[in-house]
Amino acid sequence: MTGNQTPQASLKATFKQYCRQEAETASLAKHLAASLAHWMGLTPEAHINISLEGDLGAGKTTFARHLIQGLGYGGKVKSPTYTLCEPYELQSNQQTFTAHHFDLYRMRDPLEWQEAGFAEHFDVPGFCLIEWPEKAEGTLPAFDIQILLTAGLQENERSIELNALSEKGKKIVVDIKQRPIDT
Repeated sequence: MTGNQTPQASLKATFKQYCRQEAETASLAKHLAASLAHWMGLTPEAHINISLEGDLGAGKTTFARHLIQGLGYGGKVKSPTYTLCEPYELQSNQQTFTAHHFDLYRMRDPLEWQEAGFAEHFDVPGFCLIEWPEKAEGTLPAFDIQILLTAGLQENERSIELNALSEKGKKIVVDIKQRPIDT
């Protein structure tokens, strides 16, 4: 968990899944995409902050790619390792919103985040998906959902845990738990 916030006792919404292959990771990411699309349709001007946490090689970028494509993006989802941020214009339920995918792995100091001027992306309809949020410790806005990825013993195996960190995040995680997952 990043130092930006800790889960509140009243939230207690968690979803866990063990994925043995990339297809299962893709299915879970698309499942989250369906819940996000549903929520964005109900509150079109809303914004969600999602942290993607895990060791190098745990599957953060893979999960992000499938999530963004699950929301209808037809192009290539690039890793923002060198650009720090890749924006994706998306549409769901006739609502346009933006996904900002951040990868902060290369940052050496939290002040780099502030100097980069990315704070404005946290005010637009849509969501921010941040890999390596601990690199900007204490300078990021609060997260609504935390996604923890832990690599398994075999290639493409991983454990994925979604934790609600806000009431908005809780609504999405509860929605995920109630929807059947397509495999």
